[in-house]
Amino acid sequence: MSELRSILFALALVAVTPLYAVVILATAWLPRRARYRVISGWAHIVLRLARAICGIRYRIEGLEHLPHRPAVILAKHQSAWETIAFQVILPPQVYVLKRELLWIPFFGWGLALMSPIAIHRGKGHSALREIARKGKERLEQGFWVVVFPEGTRVAPGERRKYQLGGAWLAAASAAPVVPVAHNAGLCWPRNAFIKRPGTITVRIGPAIESAGLDPQEINARAERWIEAQQLELCPGS
Repeated sequence: MSELRSILFALALVAVTPLYAVVILATAWLPRRARYRVISGWAHIVLRLARAICGIRYRIEGLEHLPHRPAVILAKHQSAWETIAFQVILPPQVYVLKRELLWIPFFGWGLALMSPIAIHRGKGHSALREIARKGKERLEQGFWVVVFPEGTRVAPGERRKYQLGGAWLAAASAAPVVPVAHNAGLCWPRNAFIKRPGTITVRIGPAIESAGLDPQEINARAERWIEAQQLELCPGS
């Protein structure tokens, strides 16, 4: 049954995405925030399709922890699901991402119009400076900045070294850091066509005030909280 549902879901995306891409391209002249509201409509459609066809639901814990000003979100990255769902769950946001993603037809065009912070990950300190510079601009424009500190999708139960980019931006801008854990990979596995029915839990942690902290300490605090939650959200993985 999951196989059939996944096929139907994929067909629905093929039908919807190119049409919505035309709508997205038509927003290029709009201000950033107005453009974001239109483009993120695609995420709402995808989540509804995932629920109706694949039986994938979600619940959110800790919304009360979101600060009242733009913040840096450090989140676990397990699948494509969270890159879609965060647009619905969290305030208007931009992503720190590898620039190659902007070259993907339709999907990449939408990303490009959402004012992302696209970097060349092989440039080391130059990439960190770019994150800090563009990140400050986006925060001042009222956007939150989403960073996946492990840099790539990681299967439930696994972990990688947390990179400093998001924490570097937080320290440079004095923006709070919001750690986010989830178990999306249990229903929407990375690099897998088959989607499994179930309820994804997104857990938002208490904000970390970055003022007076160096990037290493900010990163360490976020990592400790996120990984502790992952043990509960992905037991036995």
